[in-house]
Amino acid sequence: MTGASALAATMMFAGHALAEDLMGQPTPGAIDLQPAASELKHHAIQFHNVILMPIITAITLLVLGLLIWIIVRYNKKANPVPAKFSHNTTIEVIWTVVPVLILMVIAIFSFRLLFHYNDMPKPALTVKATGYQWYWGYEYPDQKISEIISLPLTKEQADAKKVPYLLAADNAMVVPVNQVVRVQVTGADVIHAFALPAFGLKTDAIPGRLNETWFKAERTGVFYGQCSELCGVDHANMPIEIKVVTQAEFDAWVKAKTAPPAPAAAPADAAATPASAPAAPASAPAAAPPPPAA
Repeated sequence: MTGASALAATMMFAGHALAEDLMGQPTPGAIDLQPAASELKHHAIQFHNVILMPIITAITLLVLGLLIWIIVRYNKKANPVPAKFSHNTTIEVIWTVVPVLILMVIAIFSFRLLFHYNDMPKPALTVKATGYQWYWGYEYPDQKISEIISLPLTKEQADAKKVPYLLAADNAMVVPVNQVVRVQVTGADVIHAFALPAFGLKTDAIPGRLNETWFKAERTGVFYGQCSELCGVDHANMPIEIKVVTQAEFDAWVKAKTAPPAPAAAPADAAATPASAPAAPASAPAAAPPPPAA
């Protein structure tokens, strides 16, 4: 008993250690949703854990219990003479009405979550995210920052920077913490999808159409996502990296992006200064001779 208790305690602590999910990126061996870093993701996790999981668990246990009961009670050995009826009105009404009621309950909370996603507060800034084959471009129209191309890092670059391969990019989307960010999403060629689990984002990027979503990051840090629409052979090379910084750091970043370019330095072999003006004559001309005497 003591050995069994020790084994159970070890497994419990090991399970607790595995439950410590990484923030903003996938956790090896994890089975739960990524930890929330925005208001929308908190609501999505609550809908999943409080509404969906209990209903799914109850339905699964009910079906399992019915299967066990039917196998035990109505097998050939226990029930050599099978029943002759083929319909039961009461059971048919129950298995029609109960699923409808379950779907109605799910729909009420599902629509509430959907409305919350579409009820965007007044945004502090707007970022336009355009999906290309195969990379992302970020534009900041409010700050007059033209499109910034975000390319995936190679395996060597990711290892050198100690960042996750196929998730990290050379240029991240930079946003301030505790500010509502509106993300306008579109595609330049085929359908992509802008998805970042820690913020609860997943919006299709469709050519010729401008979809939008929003988030409000609760903490600073780096958060990773990917294109979640099968968009071609290099679909896996479309990482989304969002860097959340303080307002002061964001203002400094905007200033650096919008500062005018420094003037070009004068070339070293520029023309020399023109020579000075010619020197004046050494002496003035001799004075005219005096007039003759009267």
